[in-house]
Amino acid sequence: MRSRHDDDIPADGVSRRELLAAAGLGLAASLATPAAANTLHPVELSGSANTSRRFAGKVVLITGATYGIGQTTAEAFAREGAKVAFCGRTEELGRKVEAGIRSAGGEASYMRADVREPAEVERFVAETASRYGRLDIAFNNAGVFMPPREVQDLSIEEYRNLIATNLDGVFYSMKYELPIMRRQGGGVIVNMASVSGHRGFAHTPHYSASKHGVIGLTKAAAVANAMHNIRIVSLSPLAVDTPMLRESFAFQNVTYEQMAPNFVTPRIMMTDEIARAVMFLASEESSFVAGMDLDVTGGQLA
Repeated sequence: MRSRHDDDIPADGVSRRELLAAAGLGLAASLATPAAANTLHPVELSGSANTSRRFAGKVVLITGATYGIGQTTAEAFAREGAKVAFCGRTEELGRKVEAGIRSAGGEASYMRADVREPAEVERFVAETASRYGRLDIAFNNAGVFMPPREVQDLSIEEYRNLIATNLDGVFYSMKYELPIMRRQGGGVIVNMASVSGHRGFAHTPHYSASKHGVIGLTKAAAVANAMHNIRIVSLSPLAVDTPMLRESFAFQNVTYEQMAPNFVTPRIMMTDEIARAVMFLASEESSFVAGMDLDVTGGQLA
C-alpha cells in the first residue's frame, strides 16, 4: 500500500521510502541515543525491563552485544538475574560493556568472536556452556548493514561479507547452540530478522536476502526442534535508533524528522523496545510460541 510519501521522489529516482529502507531498517547494532533523539512523540520508558528477576539463574548467550540492541538486551537480562555471555568483534567495547554490567551488580562475560568465522562461534558457544554449565537462551543478534546498491552494482565482496555476518552467523550460532540445548532438554533461541525479511527493497538486495534467510532458517529449525522442547523464534524491527541508522541517514542526507512520518507509527524505535520484545519471546509468557517471526514494526507490516 502506498503512502502519501511514496511519490516524493528526488532526482536520482529513489523514493524517500526506498531511502529509508536503504538506510537500515531493522538494524541490530547501536549505541542508543537519548530519547530526545527520537522525534514525533517518543515513547516514555520506565526502564529496559522489570526488576522481577524472572531470568534468575538462566544462562543467556548473545552475539553482537558490544553496543546497541545487543548491549541493551544484555544489560536488561542481567538486571533480571540472568548470567549473560556475549561476543563481539571489538574487545575494547566488549570489556567496557562487561564492566558496566558487573558494576551494576549483574553477571556477564565477554569473549571476542567474529560470527563470520565458524570456529570462533563454536568456541564462544562451547566456552559459555563450559563456564556456566548450560545454555538456556540464545539471542543471535549480530549483524551489519552496508551502503545501498542495486543487485548489479553490488561487489562480490560486499555481498559475501553481509551474508556471512547476517545469515551465516545465525546458522553457525544455531548449529553449535542446538546440540547443547538438546542434551540438556530444552532452551530458547531468538534470531534477529528485519522488516526487510518480509519485503524487498530495490537498494538493499543483500540485506533483504540475509533477513529472508534468517526467517527461513528460524522456521525450519523450529519445526525440527519443537519435539526437543526447544523454541526457536525471530523478530523483525523497523528502524531503531542506532549509530548505524544515524550514519545511514547522514549518508542519504536525511533526518529523523524527515523519515519518521513515513512510518505507520511515526517515530524511530528505541533499543529498549527491542530488548523487551526479545525478553518476552525468551520468557515463559510465550511458552507455546515457536517458529514465528514477531512483528516489531509499529504496524508497518500490517
